[in-house]
Amino acid sequence: MTKRMESKYKLDRRMGQNIWGRPKSPVNKREYGPGQHGQRRKSKLSDYGVQLKAKQKLRGYYGNISEKQFRGIYDEAIRMKGDSGANMIGLLERRLDAVVYRAKFVPTVFAARQFINHGHVTVNGKKVNISSFRVKVGDVVEVKEKSQTMNLVIEAQALTERDIPDYIDTGSKFTAKMTRVPVFSDVPYPVQMEPHLVVEYYSR
Repeated sequence: MTKRMESKYKLDRRMGQNIWGRPKSPVNKREYGPGQHGQRRKSKLSDYGVQLKAKQKLRGYYGNISEKQFRGIYDEAIRMKGDSGANMIGLLERRLDAVVYRAKFVPTVFAARQFINHGHVTVNGKKVNISSFRVKVGDVVEVKEKSQTMNLVIEAQALTERDIPDYIDTGSKFTAKMTRVPVFSDVPYPVQMEPHLVVEYYSR
């Protein structure tokens, strides 16, 4: 299990962007970074700094997954045919916690990870409690019947701040099927992501 080691909203403030597009983000009120030096004018980033920020933002968006896991996704992406940045996005979107989040079973990607780890989700009828599980096209992800009345699930269903993308087919409120691996332009990021800069960062 990958643990989140810091407040998720510190990621927003460090990046200076509302990464998940949530109304509660402190960036909506304070656009400067966290800490006592957060309001100091920032110097122009070097090429390395731009690439590092792009990596931190993408990695943070998917629940601040560990550097080891994120690097592993990059390594797999560059072995695949086609654009490595686009391949990274496809692999990230196939993570079970990403699918659970996209299907609006839970309100945040962090909640998705905990929800899965606590055994509330099945894939093709079998319980899966590993958030990094790789969902295949055609797999059916479902919230267990006993878990469907949880406040967390009810809250997520009522959210209006994001929609379910068209590559996730929700046959009912509590089931989701990945119909295809999304391309980069399909993914509804609230802010601009730059996977090509992530590839440049790792390929230095």
